[in-house]
Amino acid sequence: MAANSEEKFQKRRLLSSYASVVLSITLVLFLVGVLGLLLLNSKKVADHFKEQIALTIFLKDNARDIDVTQLQKSLQLEAATRQVNFVSKEEAAAQHAAEIGEDFMEFLGYNPLLASIDVYFNAQYVTPSFIEKLSTDYAKFDFVDEVYYDQPLLELLSANIEKISYWLLAASIIFILVALLLINSSIRLSIYSKRLVIKTMQLVGATEGFIRRPFMLSYIRLGFLGAFLASVFLGGVLWELNQRFPELELLYQPLEPAMVFGGVIVLGVGISWISSFLATQRYLNLKTDAVY
Repeated sequence: MAANSEEKFQKRRLLSSYASVVLSITLVLFLVGVLGLLLLNSKKVADHFKEQIALTIFLKDNARDIDVTQLQKSLQLEAATRQVNFVSKEEAAAQHAAEIGEDFMEFLGYNPLLASIDVYFNAQYVTPSFIEKLSTDYAKFDFVDEVYYDQPLLELLSANIEKISYWLLAASIIFILVALLLINSSIRLSIYSKRLVIKTMQLVGATEGFIRRPFMLSYIRLGFLGAFLASVFLGGVLWELNQRFPELELLYQPLEPAMVFGGVIVLGVGISWISSFLATQRYLNLKTDAVY
C-alpha cells in the first residue's frame, strides 16, 4: 500500500515537472514568435501606414471640369500613384456634416467647402522630399486653391520606421537569449530531481550514452510539444490580426509565417536537446558524494 502511494506520488511529481517544462517552453517561444512576426511584417505595416497618407489638392470654385479631369488622368498615369479620389463640394459637405453631427449649411446658407482630389501613393514613393515636390508643383496650377498633406506625420514615419525595425531586431535577439536561459534552467531543474537515478545507473555499469539517451529523447519531445503549442497560439494571433486588419494581407505571403513557425520549432527542439545533454552530462561527471 505504501509502495503504491509512493509510486503515485513520484508519477505526479514527474508529470508536474514535465508540465512546468512544457509551459515554460511554450510561453517563452510564443513571445519570441510574436516578436519574429512583428519583425518580418514591420515593413508591411510601415508601408500600410505610408499608403494612408493622402495629398489633398483643393480646387477653386471656378475650376473648369476639363482641367480637373485632365489633372485626375495625369495623376492616375503616374507610377507613384496608387489611388485617386475626387470629392465634390456636395460630398465634402456631407462628410463634414456626418463628422460634426449637424448640417452646418442650414445656418451658413451656403457651402464654404471646396472640391478636392485625394491622391494616395505607393509606399516606396512616400518620402518627405517627393511629396513636398509634388505639393509645390501642383500648387502652381491656376485652378488649384491649396495643396495639403500631413507633413508632421510623414516626417515622423520616415524618421522612425528604420529605428523601430532595429529595436525589434534587438528585442528579438534579447528574447532568444532569455529563451535559452529560461528553457535551460527549467530542464536543469527537472533533471536535478533525477540526479540520483542517473548516478545509480552509472554505478551499476551503464554507459554515458545509454543513460543520456532516454533523458534527451524525453526532453526533445517536450521541447517539440512546447514549440508546437507556441506555434498554435501564434497561428491564432496571426489569424485574428488578419481578420481585424485584412489590408495588411498577413496570410497572403505564407513564407514569412512559415519561417517564424519553423524557427520556433527548431529553437524549442534545439535548446531542449542541448540543455538536456549538458544537464545529464553534468551529473554524470559529478562524484558520487557531490550528488548528495
